[in-house]
Amino acid sequence: MASIIKKRKKNHDYYYLVESARVDGKPRIVHQKYLGRAEDIAQAIDENKHPANPDHSIVLEFGAVTALFDLADRLDVVNMIDQHVSKRHQGLSVGTYMLLAAINRAVAPTSKNSFGEWFSKTMLDRFLPAKPYHLTSQRFWDNMGLLTDKAMEQFEKEFSEHIVKSYSLDTDCLIYDATNFFTYVDTKSSSTLPQRGNSKEKRKDLKIVGLAVMVSPDFRVPLFHETYPGNDMDAKQFSGVIDKLKSRYQSICGKPKNITLVFDKGNNSLDNIKRLRSGDWAFHVIGTLKRSQVKELQDINPDQFEPLSGERFEGMRVYRTTYSVYNENMTVLVTYNPLLSEGQMQGIQKNLETCTGQLQELQHRLLEREAGQIRKGKKPTVSSVQKNVNKILQKEYMKDLFDVDITPLEHSVQLTFAFNESQLEYLKKYVLGKTVLYTDNHDWSNEKIVAAYRSQYHIESAFKQMKNHQHLDVRPIYHWTDQKIKVHAFYCVLALRLCCLLNRELHEQGIDITVNRMLDVLADIKQVINVYEKKGKKGNVQKTFSLSQCTPEMKKMMETLELEKYQLEG
Repeated sequence: MASIIKKRKKNHDYYYLVESARVDGKPRIVHQKYLGRAEDIAQAIDENKHPANPDHSIVLEFGAVTALFDLADRLDVVNMIDQHVSKRHQGLSVGTYMLLAAINRAVAPTSKNSFGEWFSKTMLDRFLPAKPYHLTSQRFWDNMGLLTDKAMEQFEKEFSEHIVKSYSLDTDCLIYDATNFFTYVDTKSSSTLPQRGNSKEKRKDLKIVGLAVMVSPDFRVPLFHETYPGNDMDAKQFSGVIDKLKSRYQSICGKPKNITLVFDKGNNSLDNIKRLRSGDWAFHVIGTLKRSQVKELQDINPDQFEPLSGERFEGMRVYRTTYSVYNENMTVLVTYNPLLSEGQMQGIQKNLETCTGQLQELQHRLLEREAGQIRKGKKPTVSSVQKNVNKILQKEYMKDLFDVDITPLEHSVQLTFAFNESQLEYLKKYVLGKTVLYTDNHDWSNEKIVAAYRSQYHIESAFKQMKNHQHLDVRPIYHWTDQKIKVHAFYCVLALRLCCLLNRELHEQGIDITVNRMLDVLADIKQVINVYEKKGKKGNVQKTFSLSQCTPEMKKMMETLELEKYQLEG
């Protein structure tokens, strides 16, 4: 039984909380705790009623970085990278640097110069204690330099195999595509990867780097990636990776099986299809064709199209036939999607308005020239006016929708034009909303073929995500050597892999959420450390620990991912 006793020392009374018990039949004090003097006890009681304000608080990023760290730890990412890299046991390992870079890219992309500051404000500082000099840009570059092409390829091969087995990822139908990212590499740089090319982000003023990716249809998890020169055409790049894709699939599956590869028409070529369809590891294919490749199928009467079944294909119709595609008999579907037609029509109407205005402006200038109101500059010719007209009508379908007549005059050129209503009706009936698919999966239903083709949106979504400024952004690419650019792409793709797998884990527990939303919600979970002033000269700094207030959604994600074990406690 506990009681409070008083002891007098040097004319002062001190109080203790004691517990007594019988020892060898006699009462003895077996435990005591010093409580202080009477005024100390009174002050403690008063402070308990009115808690003191902390001297300051430390707020650390908890949710997103912890979830990604935990997932990477469970998948043994660091060790899998380190086993392929030769480095002395000093400082942080190469695998650790790559994981830190990947988590940073996923949560809050920042430069290497600002990395140390970001790191110190996250829970990663507690999981992976690192000194400031470990996280300088120079240390990052040094460790990036140790990661060879062979090491990255070996890791990706083993990691892809590991996650396919661990998560039972669907590998019967995979999606391949390529994109590019602009860089700030100097124009005079000797690097081979950054090149002037057709920037998909319309940055013609900058060099670009290409990135090819193969993903699973479920949760768009990357199973293969490769960086390539930004000026390489898609078909040329695809030709260079076909054998690598087959090798990667072989390592994942171990034995030949039916696999269908989905890709867009930019990768089409006779040689590419032949190589995909040959050998022990032959791929089935689903692709698209240009209208010019199947002119005979362009004017099919809409009455010959059949509706697709299922809510996901509402309003869609198809015409099915067999057709020779790249010297092989293929099943060809001409699909009609009313939503696609509607969207295309909106674009056409906007372009019609713009082109009409520009043609009227050109026509007016030519009339002023003939009337003598404009005398400066070169006299227009039929050829020069035709060039201007061609430039105005360069957008898709515009040349078909305007009838233009150009005739010479004494001092100028006469331009007349008219809108071709019948041509617009032809586009509506036979062209708009149409997509031509081809496949060697002859026994597949129309619905299965269309669904497989539409799965391309997974990789398009992945590329869109990798150009998101808030999460998983590949840009800006400030590196200027080929090796560093490849490593940059390596940990950016690793970041996407981890986020997609984390998203899948939440989905399996009933939490359906986008990757962006997932990272935003998790990032709002903070670790809060309240720090109080020392009491007396010999007192210790007091700290209390808590998480920021969580919404029901945050709590559910915390529980699902079992992140509570990582929060700090006093």
